Amino acid sequence: MSEGTRDAASAQHRRLLDTIGMRIVEGELAPGARLLTADVAAELGASRSAMREVVRVLETMGMVEVRRRAGVEVLPADRWSAYAPEVLRWQLDGSGRLRALHELSQLRSAIEPLAARLAAAQADPPQRAALVKAVLGMVEHGDRADEPEYLQHDVDFHAAVLRGSGNPYLAGLADVVAALLHGRTAHALMPKRADETALRLHQEVASAITARDPEAAAAAMAAIVAEADDAVEAMASSASSDH
Repeated sequence: MSEGTRDAASAQHRRLLDTIGMRIVEGELAPGARLLTADVAAELGASRSAMREVVRVLETMGMVEVRRRAGVEVLPADRWSAYAPEVLRWQLDGSGRLRALHELSQLRSAIEPLAARLAAAQADPPQRAALVKAVLGMVEHGDRADEPEYLQHDVDFHAAVLRGSGNPYLAGLADVVAALLHGRTAHALMPKRADETALRLHQEVASAITARDPEAAAAAMAAIVAEADDAVEAMASSASSDH
């Protein structure tokens, strides 16, 4: 298979996966419904083998189940692999994105203050340096908070806190937090200019972790998560009132 053919096959796979995944997330394919693979393949101009591969991937995510003599059944949301990157992206791209963002903020409020507390005791010098570098980058690009440079520094900051905790299970949630941050920017739920309070709180977290002050680190991180959730709700309300 040539490189061009492989690229085309990969693009078709992504298109099929995204199309069917979004239909499940949006409820067009409701829990208990049968996924008629032959019909979908014909509709989307896909081969049967490509459909089988997509079904296999969806099954690993807990979104469908292949039943003998019954076909492919769509499963309810509580069966999905909630932290799978594709599932997160579909949730944040869907009509229920504000609910998803709020629910992810609830998760953050449980894990990130704890991670900051642990990082104040556990983070090594390179991890603390990465944290400070990320904060400085956020400050530098704070007047363009809705652009990729600021977003990357914000992602790096939260990843540094989670990884600095010394707990691999907390560190493993860095991609989940990154998905939330990317989703906010992608859907214009970030202000053009960073909120001064938010920047100050990020600086306080970095300072507290560097000073090995667990209580201050946890308190500042809890305030960051609360402020971010409030800001998303405010931006969403403003956007809806403009329509």
